[in-house]
Amino acid sequence: FVRFITAQISSNRSGILAFVGPLQLLTEPFQAWTGFYTSRSVLKGVARRASSLLYAGESFFTQYVRKHPAGSICKHGALKQLQSLRWAVSEVQHHDGITGTESPKVTNMYMDNLMYGMFNVKKLMASIIFDMNNAKKSTRDVDHYVIVYNPLAWNITTIVTVPVNISSMSVYDELGHSVPAQIQSSAESHSIYDLYILVEVSGLTYKKYNVKPSNGKQSAFIGRSIKYKRKDVMHSVQQSQKLLPVASNCYEIVFDQNTNLMHSITNRETNLTVQVTQEFLEYHVNGDVTKGPISDNYLFAPNASAVPVSQAVGLEVVSGNLVTEIRQYFFSNVTAQYYTHAVFTRMYSVPEGYDGKLLCHRIEQEYSIGPLEVNHEAVLRTSTNLNTEQLLYTDDNGFQIQKRPFKTYVNNTVARNYYPMVQTAYIEDDTTRLVLLAERAHGVSSQGNGQVEVMLHRRLWNNLQWDLNNNLTLNDSSVVRPVFWLILGTKSASSVLYQTSSLALQHRPVVMFGTFSGDKPELPGQLQQRSARSFSVSVPPNLHLQTLSIPGWRYSSNHAEQVHTVHMGKQKQGDADFSRVLLRIRHLYEVGEDPVLSQPVVVNLKCLLKELGAVKLVEERSLTGTWDVNTLKRWKWKTVQNQSKGFSNSTKISDDFTVTVHPKEIRTFFVYFQDQ
Repeated sequence: FVRFITAQISSNRSGILAFVGPLQLLTEPFQAWTGFYTSRSVLKGVARRASSLLYAGESFFTQYVRKHPAGSICKHGALKQLQSLRWAVSEVQHHDGITGTESPKVTNMYMDNLMYGMFNVKKLMASIIFDMNNAKKSTRDVDHYVIVYNPLAWNITTIVTVPVNISSMSVYDELGHSVPAQIQSSAESHSIYDLYILVEVSGLTYKKYNVKPSNGKQSAFIGRSIKYKRKDVMHSVQQSQKLLPVASNCYEIVFDQNTNLMHSITNRETNLTVQVTQEFLEYHVNGDVTKGPISDNYLFAPNASAVPVSQAVGLEVVSGNLVTEIRQYFFSNVTAQYYTHAVFTRMYSVPEGYDGKLLCHRIEQEYSIGPLEVNHEAVLRTSTNLNTEQLLYTDDNGFQIQKRPFKTYVNNTVARNYYPMVQTAYIEDDTTRLVLLAERAHGVSSQGNGQVEVMLHRRLWNNLQWDLNNNLTLNDSSVVRPVFWLILGTKSASSVLYQTSSLALQHRPVVMFGTFSGDKPELPGQLQQRSARSFSVSVPPNLHLQTLSIPGWRYSSNHAEQVHTVHMGKQKQGDADFSRVLLRIRHLYEVGEDPVLSQPVVVNLKCLLKELGAVKLVEERSLTGTWDVNTLKRWKWKTVQNQSKGFSNSTKISDDFTVTVHPKEIRTFFVYFQDQ
């Protein structure tokens, strides 16, 4: 493949980018390799959470090393804790790992390693918190704190959820001011309450929130619950329509009370209304090779259209000052005791004085699916009145959006129109776009005009000899709980929102819990405020600080020298290098995607990283950090639109450490600081 691409570039032909697209794996007419997009959804979710935690832990540790060189935490031990998660996150990227195409025994190994690495990083982050706060163990006068770390290099306003066992709570910030909060019974347990806390945290900083039982003053708002009668969706067409509107500051969702299903969504800023319905369906598949094509870990081979899974839906609405939660429970029949599927839809209202742009403009949905019956594959189909002509857009590589027009084939049309959704998928008409953002990978398709369906879970068994010999069973009896964010609005507005919202979903705040003894001397108010807010790192809204870490490598900056040293057997194990910081900055937008945000951005690295110390030297590297970028010979692509399109020619770093980041560009640097 590389030889083919090289030959095409050498031939100086244009239009190659239109030819080089995703290669659909199809080994037989009925063997579309589109099942692995969703296989082992639990592992996919844990792997993504582990990657996000590693991202947070790396920046947290880097700041600790730079700002607290005399801190009491052993840096070498801390680096080993980080390395355990680095290894686990790397290991699961194997082509028979994150894909879900491994045996259960190997899945368990991945899960064990990920959980062990996550435990180590959480322990490290907690240790850093305690060390920076000079905390001491005490059995008296203990205050309970929720510590919230923002791993993004933007200021965020969001809501974190804390499980508590008391129905009346109060929340205070570090200055003793009351913080907006809401408490309500958990959907999953009557003995647990969900405490929602509105938090504002600067880029790459943390805040502490004191949580205590309420004394009647300044207590969290108690959510009000209204339960509606379970409805038979199979016999609702004969009844007159009764609609139930549920609203936040940015959206109004209307439910049909004859079915308890969603009816429409209105964007309140633009007064734009789209008819939207959602339903769970299942594809039933064959597991006997003597009776036809099968589905397995790799393959998706439905033998018919998807069928509805529920005959009755229950509805509950819990409303409050911050969160409105709509709970839909899907039952196999009207009299069933337990639900098989559920949707928990949350809309957020932001009080005056807070920046609630991202928080208000998303509709959060958490699904509960499973256990499934064997050889059933569960999907959530969202149907709208948008005239999309079955054109779907997905981020097959988590980086760039591709068009996915529906195609009709002689065989296996349903499966061959499924595509990977790493983080983002959307449908649109001439003016309006509905965006779906996911926190784990899924398969996604548009099987009808105005429709988008996401495969959420699979449970399969078959008698294919290869699968039996390698124990490649997907007899997965788990319950999965994926989270999606929905954004509905104009095409221009959603283009601005979905890039930053996708990162906000992937890198949600890290929430930790701790107790600090009351005999610790209190800091003066000004110092408390400085400790919480001043040491922040912030980039413009069209950039993402993709990496801020201390790799610890003893690797030479000269790649040729490094390779020679290895070949000569002179590479020696030594102490980790804590002086070199690895920095990656990514531009989020495509050329022409937004008139403002698609422009190149000039960044002064010295100013950006000033809280970490005085920058002494910056080396620009290849994406991996292995090579000096100036030694690379990049391919240049000839396209019809731009006959000389390529990466930015300018890799020069100015004397004042200023660099320019162009659309969809990732620039990688080694940064060295002056000794402290």
